[in-house]
Amino acid sequence: MTKTIEFFFDLSSPWTALAFHRIQPMLAESGAALHLRPFLVGGVHNQVNASFVQSRSEDITAPKWLHSGRVLMDWAAFCGVTMNFPSKHHPLRSVHAMRVCCQLEHDQAALHAFASACFEAYFTDMRNLDDPAVLMDIATACGLDGEALAAGTQQQSCKDHLRANTDEAIARGAFGSPTIFVPTPQGEKMYFGNDQLPLVQWAIATL
Repeated sequence: MTKTIEFFFDLSSPWTALAFHRIQPMLAESGAALHLRPFLVGGVHNQVNASFVQSRSEDITAPKWLHSGRVLMDWAAFCGVTMNFPSKHHPLRSVHAMRVCCQLEHDQAALHAFASACFEAYFTDMRNLDDPAVLMDIATACGLDGEALAAGTQQQSCKDHLRANTDEAIARGAFGSPTIFVPTPQGEKMYFGNDQLPLVQWAIATL
């Protein structure tokens, strides 16, 4: 039976961009399937991780933040991902982009293509994913109906979908992006972040 790994993600997170890039060949090798679950990481932080929200107002020249930035660039080089971060659009208000993702969740291939293009657009090309015109361009380039998807972000059903995914992730223990769930006979295991992917691989292998 195919093992399905859930990947809750927000396009605004650089660590999620790296994990998204790395998890795909890893799962292909293990024979597991990837199910992308868009959510709003800002909503998660506001509810369960207030200390992170507060930390974003700290001095970015402090040793902790300087080191974090250097490590991020090292991870990007290690993963073979060109990352120009932060751009002038950071921090990103990702609600519109994630609403587009929610409309595509039923079509995982389309969502994968759109998310991949968005990660490249934001972290490599430094485009503004909060701009509906940019989102339409990216979607159209992926062979999707960009205009319809942009219009759909204003539908209540789409807003409710994003809220429901976010609430579900929180209820299951999520506190950031990416949050990865691996099913086991004893119940699911939750992993967080790019650096825990080796544990995800180990958990899959033990199923």
